[in-house]
Amino acid sequence: HKPTYETMRRSLEAMKTHCLNNGVTDISMPRIGCGLDGLDWNKVSEILGEVFEDTDINITVYTL
Repeated sequence: HKPTYETMRRSLEAMKTHCLNNGVTDISMPRIGCGLDGLDWNKVSEILGEVFEDTDINITVYTL
């Protein structure tokens, strides 16, 4: 199944919990959900910022 913005948010919340529980301070990722899955990067980026805004986790997003 393709992701939705809600499932993307839940996945990122789970990632945040994992990072906080395991001392992860840096994440690198592509523009998740925005290629073949068809989500809009502006919306995904906003969700990403909201989920991680209260942490010190550094996120690097790259484009291939």
